[in-house]
Amino acid sequence: MSKAEGPLMEGAQRKLNFFQTLKAVLWAMFGVRKGSGLRTDVAKLNPVHLILAGLLFGVVFVASLVTLASLIVSNMIG
Repeated sequence: MSKAEGPLMEGAQRKLNFFQTLKAVLWAMFGVRKGSGLRTDVAKLNPVHLILAGLLFGVVFVASLVTLASLIVSNMIG
């Protein structure tokens, strides 16, 4: 293995898995993450996992708002 492959292989091995990415996104959403932990996570995040986590949380957020609104409206009418 050459010296150029060493850092490249380290970078590929240190990526967070999808559930660790979800955890990092949750902490970021609540805003309770320390700056040092955030920098560590950012260095290890997989961009594809980050996009998928953002889409997942966006869908869950919109679905919960729609559900909440429909429950409020149904209780006002009924």
